[in-house]
Amino acid sequence: MRIVDHFLPGVPKPDPGPRNAKGEWRPNNPIEYAPLTDWPPRPMALMKWIVSWPGFMWPRNMTLLLVSALTWYYTEPSLARCVEFRWNWVLQIYVRNLALMWLVYGGYHLYLYVIKGEGTKGKYDKRWPAEDSSVFLFHSQVLDNLFWTSGVAVVIWTAYEAVGLWLFASHRIPYLGWNEHPVWFVLWIFAVPLWRDFHFYWSHRITHWKPLYKYVHYLHHKNVNPGPWSGMAMHPVETAFYLSVATIHWIVPSHPFHFLYDLQHAALSPAGSHHGFHGPILEGKWSTGNYFHYLHHRYFECNYGAPTLPFDKWFGTFRDGKPDGCVSQTGMPAVDRAAGRRQ
Repeated sequence: MRIVDHFLPGVPKPDPGPRNAKGEWRPNNPIEYAPLTDWPPRPMALMKWIVSWPGFMWPRNMTLLLVSALTWYYTEPSLARCVEFRWNWVLQIYVRNLALMWLVYGGYHLYLYVIKGEGTKGKYDKRWPAEDSSVFLFHSQVLDNLFWTSGVAVVIWTAYEAVGLWLFASHRIPYLGWNEHPVWFVLWIFAVPLWRDFHFYWSHRITHWKPLYKYVHYLHHKNVNPGPWSGMAMHPVETAFYLSVATIHWIVPSHPFHFLYDLQHAALSPAGSHHGFHGPILEGKWSTGNYFHYLHHRYFECNYGAPTLPFDKWFGTFRDGKPDGCVSQTGMPAVDRAAGRRQ
């Protein structure tokens, strides 16, 4: 099949494996953690994970690093302009961020859900986004998600970036330059994805505390069957909490580029982790998808983090995708959100 066939409506795309009675598909192999914390250490496995495709750097982190580099050199206002808050440079950031969001989130949605370039091949839940549902704003899952992601989250993202640039420009926070500290500059690039996973586990875990879940995190979990625009479809309080990952650069010496990379990593990567398909897609050329996090939306009380740092494994909330269930932090079976019952 030629790659162009993906863009022809009606071209069948067979499922890559059997589905259960509810129409759910899962990969053949269970989820495994990265060899980052293995003991005894496995240095060869670790090096392979760092440099292989897919692995730690390729393709997600390197792609987001490239996006950050391009936006830094071509669209980021100079620090000299950011000494004082002015609408012109803040608006420049907002328009750029909105364009990036539509390019990444909208691109996945266009290909997977409008053109349906993969059909239901690798789709964890064969159902398409809910329409005519009172659960969502405008009675539409897509429009609801668009509002919270493109209408609200991008504003909070821009606010964080504007404040951060102003703090750097006005010398209110420590600055680490390439010329003076090249080694630390490079190490920060590798540290950002790991810090993101660390921060995500704990910030996400806290939002499952009953009071926060009831008034804040519930909004994101309306998406039992998430799509690309579900990634940042969150309550504004949760969005601010989630993007606070970048505030580490206001305390620990770093460069404004590291701050930008951290923010863009957090703001753009949820599209690929929520689109609901198991990659690789595009004739097996693009590694994407996140079954680990899909299971969290599906079963609720498991997989709070990412398959990099094994917090869920350590705290007994890891679900590997096999049909024998997982144990939640309460010691009870995980909640089957789609079926409305405990498994």
